[in-house]
Amino acid sequence: MLLFATVVREESFTRAALKLGITKQTVSERIRHLEERLGVRLLERTTRRLRVTGAGVMYSERCAAIAALIDEANSEVQRGQADPTGLLRVASPVLYGRRYLTPVIANYLDRYPQAQVELVLADRRPHLIEEGLDVAIHIGPLDDSSLVARKLGEGANHFVASPRFLAKHGTPSARDLRTARCIGYSAFDTWMAEGVKTRIDPVLTVNDLELACEAAIAGVGIALVPDILCREAVRDGRLKILFGPKPAMLRPIHVVYPSRLNLPPKVRLFVDALATLAEPAPTKARGRKRK
Repeated sequence: MLLFATVVREESFTRAALKLGITKQTVSERIRHLEERLGVRLLERTTRRLRVTGAGVMYSERCAAIAALIDEANSEVQRGQADPTGLLRVASPVLYGRRYLTPVIANYLDRYPQAQVELVLADRRPHLIEEGLDVAIHIGPLDDSSLVARKLGEGANHFVASPRFLAKHGTPSARDLRTARCIGYSAFDTWMAEGVKTRIDPVLTVNDLELACEAAIAGVGIALVPDILCREAVRDGRLKILFGPKPAMLRPIHVVYPSRLNLPPKVRLFVDALATLAEPAPTKARGRKRK
């Protein structure tokens, strides 16, 4: 199609061949194959001139428009190799996005004014390619070996309860969780505390981490929540950490993207910004493809 558009524009097989750096015979053969596939005569050839048929005129207009779009796309890609341009689509869990991504995105957009960001907050594992996403934040074990992952750090989780709850119900041991009043995220939650694995029977089941933390502060029961949610309440005495000061769980935090091959500047520079500015403080890590 691009070859045909060039022939029509140059009004000559010979000039089109010179323009494209191929032989006149190659041009002629490819146009003939195109006409055979379409079942339509596009060009009338004589020894002196080349005439475009009615069908060829209509077809050449479409082909020329496609050629212009390709040229524009090539130019845009080449311009974008220096600084990020265009839309970057980022997915993140809700809590992490709310707490940590605003300063990262603000800094990125300030440094690269031709860039745009769409942030999608959802507490699920997104499918990057299927959903047209450029990067995503994953908290917890990675389960897609086809993605490139860069570790940002680790998120601590604690078992917490309010002083009022503990005064009323006593301070539990890890083995007491089976019968304790707990705030869970499903009716079938299983918790691990001090090496003891326990299936709890929640007195309250929620689907939001912040709500679980607020319920624990209100004295509803024991909750397992991220440090970023409970640290202030622990600091000012509204919550106490149970079963020792060590985190009950450490969950790795990664930024993931589909491929390192021809990585667009918008992705590379945003990942660098995350590693530099996002909390928790990034560990020394480098992008790698997991085996």
